[in-house]
Amino acid sequence: MSKPRPARPPRILAIAGSDSSGGAGVQADIKTITMLGGYAMTAITTVTAQNSVGVQAIAPMAGDVVGQQIASCLTDIGVDAIKIGMLHDAGIIAHTADALSELEVPVVLDPVMISTSGTALITKDAISAMREKLFPLATLITPNLAELGHLLKRNLTTSDQMAKAAEELSEQSGAAVLAKGGHTEHERIIDVLMQRDESKVWRAAQFDHARIDTPHTHGTGCTLSSAIATLLGHGQPLEHAVRLGRNFVLRAIEEAPGFGAGNGPLGHQAVRKL
Repeated sequence: MSKPRPARPPRILAIAGSDSSGGAGVQADIKTITMLGGYAMTAITTVTAQNSVGVQAIAPMAGDVVGQQIASCLTDIGVDAIKIGMLHDAGIIAHTADALSELEVPVVLDPVMISTSGTALITKDAISAMREKLFPLATLITPNLAELGHLLKRNLTTSDQMAKAAEELSEQSGAAVLAKGGHTEHERIIDVLMQRDESKVWRAAQFDHARIDTPHTHGTGCTLSSAIATLLGHGQPLEHAVRLGRNFVLRAIEEAPGFGAGNGPLGHQAVRKL
């Protein structure tokens, strides 16, 4: 008697850059998706030489190659949710948008602009291209405080400012916005999810936790966005996916192995359950 086939995992496509040290980018995405019970696929947009102390080199892929990677996954394996991270330039963004234009699955967009060490990871013309071509395709946009301020061309320092900015970006983009408050001046980390309900009424959900005193936070944004995408692929509602995704990131920070002389990687593999 043959064994019953196990339930198929949700198929998650991560469109992002490669981090040679394994802490962020598609490497963090694959670890996160796998630990949360998803099947990970990737379209690599950029190859970077980096580690815990900085980014030493960046080599973007040709836009059509990125588009073909996406098409190769979609036309054969299929997809249940998508995470988008580092895209680098307008050409990559255009090909990514074209490849995703007909899909009707959740898309989590992490607007990666600057690395933890301060290196610019996106060209100037790419920001307007992202707004025009990718924001309309996104289910959720997950900027940190600096990225949110950069997108709205203002300096943000408080949670109140961040919440108002998240509402404004959601209004402009049509997507829900998870504004991450790790760089505010508050004693606790406060994140705000801003979205409209079916009646077009604004709904704000706030998540907070105590700050963890550690330098080992490399790849937190990548990990959170891929965690949310995976949970959406499992069928979780958005707010619950955000809550569970944040829990995963917190535990991964607590389990960080302590590698590297700077901002070290998280301990994805040590997180057993949410």
